[in-house]
Amino acid sequence: MTFQPLFLEGPTGRLFAIYFPPVPHQQNRGGLVYVPPFAEEMNQSRRMATLQARQLSKQGVGVLLLDLYGTGDSEGSFQDARWENWIGDIIAAMDWLVGQCGGPIGLWGLRLGGLLAMEAAQRAPERVERIVLWQPVARGRRMLDQFLRVRVAAAMGKGGPSESTNNLRKALSADGTLEVAGYTLPSPLAEAIDAADLANLAPRTNCRVDWFELVPQTDSSLPPAATKIAAAWQAEGANLRQHTIVGPPFWALQVWTEEAVLVPELWEATVKTWVGAR
Repeated sequence: MTFQPLFLEGPTGRLFAIYFPPVPHQQNRGGLVYVPPFAEEMNQSRRMATLQARQLSKQGVGVLLLDLYGTGDSEGSFQDARWENWIGDIIAAMDWLVGQCGGPIGLWGLRLGGLLAMEAAQRAPERVERIVLWQPVARGRRMLDQFLRVRVAAAMGKGGPSESTNNLRKALSADGTLEVAGYTLPSPLAEAIDAADLANLAPRTNCRVDWFELVPQTDSSLPPAATKIAAAWQAEGANLRQHTIVGPPFWALQVWTEEAVLVPELWEATVKTWVGAR
């Protein structure tokens, strides 16, 4: 299996990516840009994303794993990251992928990457035929609160002065940046994440969306937020399918082990959904 590390030009600077081309002699099933999750969740998820890309390329799908500006091996630092520029990065990646594999292009977003993918699809609807969502964040503000709690918990563990998410938000607004778990979070990015809401990003009617949620056991239902958003989207005519897969939250720090946490059932379901829909 071959893959190609590369840099492509984004709106703010060079973006690192890894391209997994479709294997030869397979039916061309288009291309897919992977939009990673936020901060340390991106690192936790790298192996899951890489192995999924390999599975899809075997089925004739060209997959581009993207590091957004200021993250991973792309240019810039995290404190330079901006939501608008990340949307531009995704669109630039789609443009690059069209030139490589032709055919229809899709977006695949994990966690906050799902929110970014949905917004990019709204900004460039003519480019996106399919969207794959893995455990998308429903509301950016809630996810950002969870991120800030990492600093709150670290302060408690060190016996330092108590902090709260509200106080940290005030400090971020006043100072312009805030250090959280080794990341320098810029205020403009935090404000944009706070404003992001999946309910407001209904896909156009001719764009198929497959939404995957990991659940703890086979009889688990979808989270209420996912059910509510899906109903609102479908009321607007969205071509949406939701799927539940039993497995752990592999992107989460609390499930960290010496080996990457993997959910093969999610790879298999994603491949089956993508290939079977064509």
